[in-house]
Amino acid sequence: MSATPASTAATDSPSGSGFRIPKVPFWAQIVAGLVLGVVLGWIARSYDIGWLHTTLDKVGHIFVQLLKLAVAPLVFFAILVSITNLRKVNNAARLATRTLLWFMITSLIAVAIGLAIGLVTNPGAGTGLTPKDGKLPQHAGSWLDFLTGIIPNDVITPFTELNVLQIVFMAAVAGIAALKLGEKAQPILTLSESVLELLQKALWWVIRLAPIGTVGLIGYAIADYGWDLIGKYATFTADVYIGCALVLFGVYPLLLATVAKLSPIQFFRGAWPAIQLAFVSRSSVGTMPVTQKVTERLGVPKEYASFSVPFGATTKMDGCAAIYPALAAIFIAQIFDVQLNVGDYVLIAFVSVIGSAATAGLTGATVMLTLTLSTLGLPLEGVGLLMAIDPILDMMRTATNVAGQALVPVIVSAREKILDHEAYATASSSPVDGSDGSDRSDDSEARDAEPQRVPVTA
Repeated sequence: MSATPASTAATDSPSGSGFRIPKVPFWAQIVAGLVLGVVLGWIARSYDIGWLHTTLDKVGHIFVQLLKLAVAPLVFFAILVSITNLRKVNNAARLATRTLLWFMITSLIAVAIGLAIGLVTNPGAGTGLTPKDGKLPQHAGSWLDFLTGIIPNDVITPFTELNVLQIVFMAAVAGIAALKLGEKAQPILTLSESVLELLQKALWWVIRLAPIGTVGLIGYAIADYGWDLIGKYATFTADVYIGCALVLFGVYPLLLATVAKLSPIQFFRGAWPAIQLAFVSRSSVGTMPVTQKVTERLGVPKEYASFSVPFGATTKMDGCAAIYPALAAIFIAQIFDVQLNVGDYVLIAFVSVIGSAATAGLTGATVMLTLTLSTLGLPLEGVGLLMAIDPILDMMRTATNVAGQALVPVIVSAREKILDHEAYATASSSPVDGSDGSDRSDDSEARDAEPQRVPVTA
């Protein structure tokens, strides 16, 4: 029954019981959190307020822990469901191959930009840092660990120790087995899809706390590290941000315009909720539900997006696994007075493209960095030099990661002629369903409830 004029007027009136305070946009809440965090961090450090320093640390830590709490089951069920969803897609092998190919192409471009910036700016020169300032990391990565660590010893430990690479392996095996079983596996698939929906709903609630988490994370970084420490890493920090910005706002728009024949501005309008959340949360996996939603909103078929986005969230890391290791290797080599040659730069590119799964979509890129350093024979103590500044660098790195994870499915869909161009043209920067704390759903979800076959041109 339609509302009467009187009831409508009461609701819309600026006075009376129907008046509602306008909601603050989610992006504005994030920005406010950033500003407040910087202010509180500066106050805590300048006036040596211990309780404020501790509070900021706890607030940020709790937010990250809440994100990590959902990581293990979310990755498992997302990968399992994404693989089984490929049965709804014609020529799935072609789509998967093209996705992996574009992951590698964009990673190569990103690592080349990182190397170029590092060679031009010499980020390790004039810092005042010495080898004695470094310390060995608690956990170091190597190619042997990477290859043998894919297969778990049991099914429990990867979840308790949050070994995402092993979780991905088990989920992939389970997904492929379910495809082979066919109808016999349908009860398991139905349960997996329900559990995944439950996890994503719970994660929305955590995501809604991002502005508060931002206050703690940024505030603690300023209070603990201070501007003096940041000053020592000024060139390196600027290099990471400039390198990521060149990829994010230079390479990606160029690929969209030339390869996919799409509007870059429209892509950023649609993908912005995921990019801004990635900047704050520093977790590709934690941002994955939002990334998948914005990718679908940009016109990528749901069946393909449900495969490519979880796959990208655990393997596609242009910021953490390409730009950052390239710059970090040059930085550490200069600190320890080690000369790198052309062969070393080729090795950096190789590690960035092949070993990116080691980053596993979690906050930080320590494993990937130790893998790079051990391959080059550089001192692992160099990792300790970068740990202090890592949270500030990780924000921009993760934003670049997530943008790339949304970009590749759009490019592949456009080239395979399965992209919904009307949806792409109308995608907005408003929060996706649930990211603003609401439980509303749109017509697209109702349409997606019925399985569809996605045609792929040869």
